Amino acid sequence: MKKFFLLLLTLLTGFGSPAHAGEHDRFERISPEQAGYSTEKLDELKDFLEVSGSDSLLLVYDGKVFFEWGDIHKKILVHSMRKALLNSLYGIYQKRGAIDLQKTMAQLEVDDIPPSLTDQEKSAKLIDVLKSRSGVYHPAAAESEGMAMQRPARGSHAPGEFFYYNNWDFNVAGYVFEQRSGKRIYDAFYKEIAKPLGMMDYHNKIVPWTAAEGTTAADADGYYRLEPEKSSFPAYHFRMSAHDLALYGQLYLNHGRWKNRQIIPEQWIDSSTQPYSIVEPEYGLAYGMLWDVLVPEAGEQRPSFYHTGVGVHMLGVYPKYKLVMVHRVDTEKEYRFNDGDLYKIIRMIHGARLGE
Repeated sequence: MKKFFLLLLTLLTGFGSPAHAGEHDRFERISPEQAGYSTEKLDELKDFLEVSGSDSLLLVYDGKVFFEWGDIHKKILVHSMRKALLNSLYGIYQKRGAIDLQKTMAQLEVDDIPPSLTDQEKSAKLIDVLKSRSGVYHPAAAESEGMAMQRPARGSHAPGEFFYYNNWDFNVAGYVFEQRSGKRIYDAFYKEIAKPLGMMDYHNKIVPWTAAEGTTAADADGYYRLEPEKSSFPAYHFRMSAHDLALYGQLYLNHGRWKNRQIIPEQWIDSSTQPYSIVEPEYGLAYGMLWDVLVPEAGEQRPSFYHTGVGVHMLGVYPKYKLVMVHRVDTEKEYRFNDGDLYKIIRMIHGARLGE
């Protein structure tokens, strides 16, 4: 695990790759040298990507693509990056007064299947849920075997006092958003984010999911995964392309502003990307609200932040370097990509930066 954390730190040093003339998308192209990278070294990265099992890699400097590889319009399950997609909706609807982060689970009438929530668990605030510090350790939909094994015992921590990467919190965050906004997550995302940014591959096609089938139509943009034997609250899954995720990352790099319109409140982006929970002190890794955060170094005006999915997907936003990166692997079919491959890719990217 620490090995994967270490590779994330190398992202702070920059990125680059060969520029290809893209068609039918929202980005301009520049050369690696214009972004501060070596074309020759990034050609070596391209060779590695061809054998690693990656599906796509997209690197954007100051809103312009300087590296792309693979099919950047292929919609792929985002896994845990879904939390970062919900972050924007919370910022927008909190600003409008629809959501109060200080409300408790009791006030929001949140409970779950037996064993039901205790009075202590019901005292958790919505802001604790977004920070993954609710202290509610109830089984959850889309909870991996590893997460279930590491889940603390019920009642072992009071709300707000302990960080545990908790799918119950994330699923409940989705449920509460829908209850307070009166909109499906997918519909709100389409209206508030996808359409204003000009996303090309997200069409808000949401389909049913059944445990028996274990999958959904490949062209679907999302689905709710409900596991009623575990919890009342479904996980909300998205499929998105590297292209559209890069647009989303660029919106955050722009401090929530897009074409002279403030889509996400700047204050929300700053507050939700603060390092509230130090996860790996040795490497400066932390968690904010629905984003992973790199603890900022002295003098940095904004921290870098990111989210991963099953150790192979990544959306990173690095204000210091005016950089957005997206790496994708199609995990709904057999794949060979692993953490070691991602580590090598990032080392090669780091090594391609001019002057390094």
